[in-house]
Amino acid sequence: MPDPSAPRWPLEPESPELRRLIEACARFVVDQIDSLPTQPSWDVEHAEPVAAGFVEPPPERASDIEAILERLRPAVAKSFNTAGPGYLAFIPGGGIPAAALADFVACAVNRFVGVAAAAPALARIEAQVITWLASLMGCPPGAGGILTTGGSLSNLTALVAARVDKLPEDFLKGTIYLSEETHLSVLKAARIAGFPERCIRLVPVDARCRLRPGDLETMIEDDRTNGRWPFLVVANAGTTNTGAIDPLPEILEIARRHGLWAHADGAYGGFFRLVPEGASRLCGIEAYDSITLDPHKGLFLPYGTGCLLVRDPATLRRAHGGRAAYLQDVSSGEGAPNFTDLSPELSRDFRGLRLWLPIQLHGLEAFRMQIQEKLDLARWAYLELKDEPLLEMLDEPQLSIVAFAARPDARGAELLRRVNARRRVFLSSTTMGGRYVLRLCVLSFRTHADRVRDAVGAIKEEARWLARD
Repeated sequence: MPDPSAPRWPLEPESPELRRLIEACARFVVDQIDSLPTQPSWDVEHAEPVAAGFVEPPPERASDIEAILERLRPAVAKSFNTAGPGYLAFIPGGGIPAAALADFVACAVNRFVGVAAAAPALARIEAQVITWLASLMGCPPGAGGILTTGGSLSNLTALVAARVDKLPEDFLKGTIYLSEETHLSVLKAARIAGFPERCIRLVPVDARCRLRPGDLETMIEDDRTNGRWPFLVVANAGTTNTGAIDPLPEILEIARRHGLWAHADGAYGGFFRLVPEGASRLCGIEAYDSITLDPHKGLFLPYGTGCLLVRDPATLRRAHGGRAAYLQDVSSGEGAPNFTDLSPELSRDFRGLRLWLPIQLHGLEAFRMQIQEKLDLARWAYLELKDEPLLEMLDEPQLSIVAFAARPDARGAELLRRVNARRRVFLSSTTMGGRYVLRLCVLSFRTHADRVRDAVGAIKEEARWLARD
């Protein structure tokens, strides 16, 4: 017998109850954000018991929202603090509050924008955001694209579009060119798109980790002579290891001369084009056939926000479009495109609002200011560290990554451990040319001069401590 005092439709709370749930979540979020400056930069010690506490069967009965949030609190705490100012590892994500508000609204209204006829104005908002991003990259009129979950899906979508545009159905002689420093997602995309390892050609890099155009052209010519079908070159607009920028104009000119699709992976570096210093370093990106961008990096949005721009949106439609009888009532007409025709995704969330609302709320000026600050902070950190005899700088920062090695190399791992053990900042490492390399990446919108000073001070102090041994 149902409990007569229980709500008849518990999945549809009435206004007072809905307001109570929202306010409880708002308090939780505000508490988290307010405490970020004093939270450790990472803390996964003793995380196993916390994780084990979530191994359980699904509950049959309801729980109170306050109790649920209290269970979440230690789960959030036992993690890398990717939202905090001390997160200088990998490529920091963003998570500006305005984007969280946009997602709350988007999830609550729950409109489907995959086909424009289902929500014409909301689909137009998303299409407009893509037009904004294309304009910011300097793309020509008519350029378009799709918002994705991130660089991995963007690179896959671009690679498939290039394959369909440049190769026949039997495409296994197709050859892809990328640098030794190109992101793992491109190799994964090639494999998913059906290209075996023999179709991938790794082009050597110079002393600054940039693809060497001369070697690229030689490889293309040799491959074509040997019966391969060169069709795609991927240029880096900011590598993950060091922020290196490949010679974009020279690579594009080679691609045009040999009939290749030119793709620029600007997932990390693309949005530095919003400031003059970055624009000068990314000159030429606007003419590429496709560009991967990650707004969850350079525009400080939450993880899961990516974008693929293309000079000719018809190439996406040819690669990913299709007919389905159940969609005959919502075929594309005037206005925004059907996003279902432009990528592998059919059902998808309303991603456009998490870009549109923050840009409307803050204006581009706020983002430009933050982007310039990151370049300035990385440059300051490099200048502070470059004369330290116990460190070897790999290069001047081309964007906002400072890469360096310990002297001797064998001290690198322990140096990283000791710096991170302070919990004030969190750095990461990589391996380059067989060497252990430490990385400091400044990209969080919450990272300012005080925290970068802490990082530089900790690096110097711990390096000198290790030298006493």
